[in-house]
Amino acid sequence: MAKSRFDETLKIWMSGKLIHWEEATVHIATHALHYGSAVFEGIRAYKTERGTTIWGLKAHIRRLLDSAKIYRMPMPFTQEQIELACAEVVLANNMDEAYLRPLIYRGYHSLGVHPRECPTECSIIPLRWGKYLGAEALEMGVDVMVSSWNRIAPNTMPALAKSAANYANSQLHVIDATNFGFVEGIALDTNGYISEGSGENVFVIRDGKIVTPPLGASVLPGITRGCVLQLAHELNIPITEGLVPREMLYIADEVFFSGTAAEITPVRSVDKVVVGEGKAGPITKKIQTAYFDLIQGRRDDALGLHYWL
Repeated sequence: MAKSRFDETLKIWMSGKLIHWEEATVHIATHALHYGSAVFEGIRAYKTERGTTIWGLKAHIRRLLDSAKIYRMPMPFTQEQIELACAEVVLANNMDEAYLRPLIYRGYHSLGVHPRECPTECSIIPLRWGKYLGAEALEMGVDVMVSSWNRIAPNTMPALAKSAANYANSQLHVIDATNFGFVEGIALDTNGYISEGSGENVFVIRDGKIVTPPLGASVLPGITRGCVLQLAHELNIPITEGLVPREMLYIADEVFFSGTAAEITPVRSVDKVVVGEGKAGPITKKIQTAYFDLIQGRRDDALGLHYWL
């Protein structure tokens, strides 16, 4: 898995201004450190022939604010202000490609569980991040396992929110998987149906048809997931959202992950059972090609995801 090594020469946007990397600190009593009271996004900026695009920026920031609203976090900044701040971070750091991490969190004031007096803070961290699941993963795929840990159950924690607290669950999936020699884990929901990876949505293909778990299976509504749904329709590939039994992973013709970090990554094997031919299959390749054509501006942007700098 690609590491997000920090470039400490970059500047971070924090509470309305750009500051040096080493100055971007919080107090040890910050509420978010103790109770996971933070929401975040991962956003990629890509270099294209037309210049740099912050891919899906508006959709990501909308989801960020949705997550904050679910957790009753009063916002000191508007969507437009955060979008402009993301653009400012890319331009100020002279980055033509970047991975951005906007973070909204409950700050320093008091340490009770109720965050009523804690201010809402906002930061944007720029990273130089390559292929999330490895440089060869887009072609050769990755080996995964079904996690022994389930995804969060409905009405326990909000799966639609991209919150730091939810990723305590995600950490268990990927830690177990890598400890057993796999690259990633796939979690089941509390009813035993496929949910998602630790940081990716899952798509299963059999007999030329794609199915992906619905939002009711405790999945995050991924921005890239939405892209795949749209691209499949444009490519006339049958696609549905529906409950997917675990065993479908073993008899599928193709399986792939989607995500801002993972992009479109095929799954080579599940629990050491080879998927299809053990590499990117024909439908996965079609989706991959269309996705990167979309990002590069070679395909019509039907969802309006480009944010050109």
